[in-house]
Amino acid sequence: MWRTRALATPRLTSLEICSGAGAQAVGLERAGFDPVMLIDNDENSCRTVRLNRPHWDVRCVDVIDFDPEEHRQVYNVDLLSGGLPRVKSMATVQRPDTDAERKLLRAAVWLLTSVRPRALLLENVPDLVSSDAFAGDRTWIEEQLEHEGYRATWAVLNSADFGVPQFRKQGLLVALRDPHLDSFRWPVPTGLPTPTVGEVLGMSMAGRGWPGAAAWRRRASRPAPALVGGSANRGGADLGPTGSKKAWAALGVNGNSIGDDVPGADFPVDGMPKLNLRQAAMIQSIPDDWLFYGRKTSVYRQIGHASPPPVAEAVGRAIVAALGCGG
Repeated sequence: MWRTRALATPRLTSLEICSGAGAQAVGLERAGFDPVMLIDNDENSCRTVRLNRPHWDVRCVDVIDFDPEEHRQVYNVDLLSGGLPRVKSMATVQRPDTDAERKLLRAAVWLLTSVRPRALLLENVPDLVSSDAFAGDRTWIEEQLEHEGYRATWAVLNSADFGVPQFRKQGLLVALRDPHLDSFRWPVPTGLPTPTVGEVLGMSMAGRGWPGAAAWRRRASRPAPALVGGSANRGGADLGPTGSKKAWAALGVNGNSIGDDVPGADFPVDGMPKLNLRQAAMIQSIPDDWLFYGRKTSVYRQIGHASPPPVAEAVGRAIVAALGCGG
């Protein structure tokens, strides 16, 4: 009697720009995409990705300076993806020559015209999708994409809807050539309760015998506010501006800086511990075995700027399905 064996879903290819510490690429990897190249201009972030995926081709270069003609393996990939630096509205930009984030956004669209991927995925601030202040940017992007034969769809997704213990809204753009966009559907929330900070970090906080860990876990009974990575021009590693720190304080976390370790047996029972780097990565749902290169501030920025892998995976699977490659 003959038996047929189910064929594995074929792996797809991607080019990731502004790849950071690789969190979005990990989510897309789970969805079925293998990067032919990853590009970022931060040396520590590039080293982080190489530590974890030594077989990936990581180039530490500014996207604006990247010439695909010199790296022809990036042509005709299935997906061009990127988690771009946060674009500011024109009203908040002091001088046109300081708007580096918008230049990168446009460079990403121009790169598409050369690479000609089957699909595009860009992640940025929710306002890029929904605010009138960015209407001109959306129009420019859509016109450029349409000229190249792509159609765009926009959405704001909350990572808390996809199993991430954090209220983190992300603005997302997906573009595909006809007829694939008609088959694309934005992923829907899992419908499961969002993990709380206490559920995710409770065991870690108790790891060195802190007697207040159980009470802290009960207090930390909500998902986290969005982690704020900050910029290279701003201070050290902390959990963000005053409003963010107040939200963390309500969960029993001291957000004034990042800690070196979890609280020990001599830490006050009613004390407010700081998050360490590994705990911050857990809030982003970055895999526990993912290693980071660099000093504390650099690593925290890599973590804080990351796109949580579960969101990238969900959107990636939706793109795979639209391309007709789903298993």
